[in-house]
Amino acid sequence: MGDVWRERLNVIALVSGGKDSFFSLLHCRANGHRVVALANLHPALPPSNTTADPGSCSHSQSSSSTAAPAPAVSAAGPAKPLQETSGAPGSSRGQDEEDEQDLNSFMYQTVGHQVIPLYAEATGIPLYRQAIIGSSGQHGKDYSPHAHGTSHGSGSGPADDPDETESMIPLLRAVMAAHPEANAICAGAILSTYQRTRVESVATRLGLVPVAYLWKFPVLPAPSWSPPGVAGDVQLLDDMAAVGLEVRIIKVASGGLDDSFLWTNLASASGKHRVFNAMRRFGAQKTGAVIGEGGEFETLVLDGPPSFFRKRIVVAEEDQRIIREGGGSAWLMLRNARLEDKNVEGVEDIAAPNVRIPDLLDVKFSHVLGDVDGELVSAEEPVFSQVGFTGPKSSNAEGTLRLGRLQDSGQANLRQWCFIRDPTSSPTSIEAETKSIVERIRQKLHQEPLTPSAIIDATVLLRPTVSCGDLLSPDPSINIAIYLSVHHSLQPDQRQGLHVQSRSYWAPANIGPYSQAITIPATSLASSNTEGGPKLVSIAGQIPLVPATMALPREGGLPLQLTLSLQHLWRIGLEMGVQWWSSAVAYFPRSTASDTETMFRKALLASKAWETAHLWGAKGDEDSDGDDDEAGPDLWDRRFNPQYQTFGASEGVAEEAKLPDWDVLAVPPLFAAEVAELPRAAGVEWHAHVGLSGVRAKSVSSWNVVSTTNAEVDVYHCVVRSGNGVSFVQTVVAERLVATGDGEKKRLGVGEIDGIAWVAVAKLQDGGAGAEVGGLVVAARYVDVAVEDAVGNGVEYGEVVVPCASLWDARGRALASVTVYQSVFEDVAGLGWNQHQRMVMGRN
Repeated sequence: MGDVWRERLNVIALVSGGKDSFFSLLHCRANGHRVVALANLHPALPPSNTTADPGSCSHSQSSSSTAAPAPAVSAAGPAKPLQETSGAPGSSRGQDEEDEQDLNSFMYQTVGHQVIPLYAEATGIPLYRQAIIGSSGQHGKDYSPHAHGTSHGSGSGPADDPDETESMIPLLRAVMAAHPEANAICAGAILSTYQRTRVESVATRLGLVPVAYLWKFPVLPAPSWSPPGVAGDVQLLDDMAAVGLEVRIIKVASGGLDDSFLWTNLASASGKHRVFNAMRRFGAQKTGAVIGEGGEFETLVLDGPPSFFRKRIVVAEEDQRIIREGGGSAWLMLRNARLEDKNVEGVEDIAAPNVRIPDLLDVKFSHVLGDVDGELVSAEEPVFSQVGFTGPKSSNAEGTLRLGRLQDSGQANLRQWCFIRDPTSSPTSIEAETKSIVERIRQKLHQEPLTPSAIIDATVLLRPTVSCGDLLSPDPSINIAIYLSVHHSLQPDQRQGLHVQSRSYWAPANIGPYSQAITIPATSLASSNTEGGPKLVSIAGQIPLVPATMALPREGGLPLQLTLSLQHLWRIGLEMGVQWWSSAVAYFPRSTASDTETMFRKALLASKAWETAHLWGAKGDEDSDGDDDEAGPDLWDRRFNPQYQTFGASEGVAEEAKLPDWDVLAVPPLFAAEVAELPRAAGVEWHAHVGLSGVRAKSVSSWNVVSTTNAEVDVYHCVVRSGNGVSFVQTVVAERLVATGDGEKKRLGVGEIDGIAWVAVAKLQDGGAGAEVGGLVVAARYVDVAVEDAVGNGVEYGEVVVPCASLWDARGRALASVTVYQSVFEDVAGLGWNQHQRMVMGRN
């Protein structure tokens, strides 16, 4: 990690007292960031113990005496005095009855909150506290501040019943007022989408950078010295112990743990093994239970590395009282917590703790990098010959597979929209042009009528500073074109997305208002729009940003950039349950005279990375486990969603995805496209056309279509059958670039290319090529601009046309064009004709 540029952030650390929030804080410091304040949300104090406004924020500053509460700082007005419980923090005077119930917040840890004020003096970092207002108004994993009853305000109506998430707003505003340099916020989310999305919502509204360095930590690379087979969550506890955290269990809520586990030091070897063995006996060793991510237990940090914890927190055994709530839940009520000197002198001279930062690449992609680095290319000139696809062919159903009737384009649920500036309007700035197009998209959605969630995929083309011809539009004043894939009958619960905005070690955060991935059922594209079956996953293009810094690596060259961005694609795919890719393209910026690699060689390097990533787990490598263990239900689901409330059993829990899943098919085709430039001046961008999730063995077929009508093209089919009469087909037509005798390059016209695709797809329907052909949608068309006159303007046809300086297949052969088509087949015989007709008539 030392070879990347780092932006120093001034971080507000959300702390609950638990291990994750403090370990996340230590990772912020290890990455060169400065923690300017601690922030905590606690249960509202009993009315008899405070005269403060429930929306006020208390501030504790370190001092040489005990950590007594400081005056309240109002989030919206002048300071008010806050009278908390008399005595030292953690005193039981007047509170025992009120404290014998844990708030059990979905969002915040509240058990042990009486000890929190001591952290200011223990660490020397100012602490700000705010009472939790409201309750959990939204129970879904995703969060919207615009939903009913979630806004924080003082008026009437929904704002008077806010979601507890909104309690962070006044707290953070108070901290930002006291520390105007603050520009980031860190939290301890590890596997909980529920918590992460809520912190991100608040952070982005306040202009803070969300940081979650522990996100997906258990699936990140383990250290080289870690014994084989050590679970990732156990490794996380080892890392906490290595930096000197003292982590005590103060609540248990799992059938695997009873109240004898209370006050166990989870960061100690004996405590870790005791909890791990208990959870393993209960069948929960692979669910994250050993780190408490499913609510199995909660913790309190009492001490840490001397460079951070100047004093330790001590609670005598007689001041620990067990509260049993029933149903296996029990927790400790702590009284008379105090600080104890550690006899540390010269804190400034104490070395920072050795916080282990996970390797940038996991074992699999370290292997990919090694193969790419070792790739030797002897050819010096591009090859103009027969085009081909890399990888073995696991199935060849040409001439035998029949899928039913091809859906008519007029009844297609997934349609393509295209938007550019109105050519009749006067040219303006790019900003004004963009706003105009976005407004037209809103109007179009309103006319249909559809909501923005109907948009499944978006392609934005900008007129580059280095022109790629007039393919975007012959009008040079048109600078942007936006192509949308829009689902016209998608139900609200059929669309699932992934939108990670926090910096982490896992994969890059969103750098724009988009999702990393969107998933829809393949059957939703049919006239019946049925439930179940395989899913189609659209994933945003991935560039090689180092996730923790959101900057490009400064060393490693193209091989590292190729490998890192492909790892991002893999990790996001696994998170969405992807088992296979239909096909992919690797974008490269236009080659310059200073480039050490030719575009021909770049294409081969990409091919090597793509092939190794697919074959590594299947080739019996000594260091390969053949299984990326990153998927499965979110652990919030395991705690709160009845569908997943089971430990260890496979019933009701989806089988974890493997990518690649060799029960599906073989290496998909890859193409390399040379474009004008890429975001952030990246050296490569990977884009998978469609990810396939939830597919059954033998339900996917892929093959090269040999018997095409033109020897200068190759056609590739990927067929996904749902099992209920609906099939999704992606067809790729790759046209090789042919050099004539006089040195000119020639290509086929659009009509000829489309005709070849029509013939190939028609063979899949009942009746074969002689049957009437339905709808065939162009998902994307890549063209070499040297022959773009034969293609015409993509905007004119409403098609996504990507202008390329050159195109290559996975074998380093030059191409004139690559066209990706999508089609839907419905097995009318399987559905029953009357049922099919009723479905169609119902839609009309």
